[in-house]
Amino acid sequence: MTRRTYHDPLHGAICLDGERPAEALAIRLIDTAPFQRLRRIRQLGPAFLTFHGAESSRFTHSLGVLHLARLALANLSRLDPSLEQHAGVLLAAALLHDVGHGPLSHSGEEMFGMHHEEWSGSLIRSHPSLRDPLDAFAPGSADAVADLLEHGHYSHPAIKALVSSQLDCDRLDYLLRDSYSTGTSYGRLDLERILAALTISPDGALALHPKGLMAVEHYLLVRNLMYRSVYNHRLNVVCNWLLDLAISLARRLGPKAVEADQVMARWLWSPEDLDLGTFLANDDVRTGYHLMRWREEGPPELAQVCRRLLDRELLKATDVSRLSSSERLEMLALAGHLSSVDGQDPELCCGLQQRQTRGYDPYKGGLRLWNGTDLQAIEQLSPQVASLTLPVELAWLIHPPEVSGPLRRAVAELIGARVGAA
Repeated sequence: MTRRTYHDPLHGAICLDGERPAEALAIRLIDTAPFQRLRRIRQLGPAFLTFHGAESSRFTHSLGVLHLARLALANLSRLDPSLEQHAGVLLAAALLHDVGHGPLSHSGEEMFGMHHEEWSGSLIRSHPSLRDPLDAFAPGSADAVADLLEHGHYSHPAIKALVSSQLDCDRLDYLLRDSYSTGTSYGRLDLERILAALTISPDGALALHPKGLMAVEHYLLVRNLMYRSVYNHRLNVVCNWLLDLAISLARRLGPKAVEADQVMARWLWSPEDLDLGTFLANDDVRTGYHLMRWREEGPPELAQVCRRLLDRELLKATDVSRLSSSERLEMLALAGHLSSVDGQDPELCCGLQQRQTRGYDPYKGGLRLWNGTDLQAIEQLSPQVASLTLPVELAWLIHPPEVSGPLRRAVAELIGARVGAA
């Protein structure tokens, strides 16, 4: 098998050598239909409606993760040459970690109520084009990769951490890539220093040399900023809410009122019966086609929601994070009343989206520093990282632009009263 080169906008030339068994495996997996499908799934879902450059695909991202995993393994193998025996599983897991994503990536998970990790595991275990080359590489590799991606289980903790942790290759690539494609400048990382700082702790797990502390602090701060400015951008929240509403309406209205081909019909009304072929048949192209079809021919309420999305006639979102739970519900009721007075159906234009986030979770693949003598949690040595462990509550009130004036004045009065009482 010959060499192959992918010219990546972030990492430059990603060269795979077919004479190296693990890289030859990667080439075979890239050429499969399940992996090629990722070209038709946007990395950032509907974020292109907010950031016009956000058009990159899960295919592009997955190649980037493969590239970073290979670089990390090369560095770590200098410390522990036995890690090379895990190259096949590591590169396959890095490459296939998103193969189970549905249409519009994470937005699709919310729309259709699915988890991409479960589908990644099922595809790797059961789809011949993925399972066969993995098990031909080494017996049991398909199950090993599937267990790593679906359950986070693997025999070597450092290999597991490169695939899933607070500093895995997935996160490193998507922060760089999403920052690049959205035109934001937050995601500029000192990637070389971070990779050079990776080391192995006495218990065999992944750790960081203290020389990389500032680079990792910067990475965690960047990740927090990207969530605040891109992933949780108010218009992203609106678009995801509209997508969820479109799918829930289609499901509620049923197949007698809503036109759908056989694949989408199974996704909508018989998701428990999805087989691998029907799962793989849905992507951004098919879902986008149905949204267009429903805009033109669907029941009025579904057509209205699809039009808002496709024609970018988006709803507004007002930040109500500083309000109490009861005050948020009070403002939601007010938004519904004002919308009704304006002649609009509150169920189609008013909603409340709430979530809690934290910039760093020490209990989920937490990071440790190893200087050759002491092993310490990063938040114990870094006040900046410790500050990111505190949860932050986000709440957005979604409403039509026509009611923005009186609604936002009411929200401001509540916030003002809270500040005055304090």
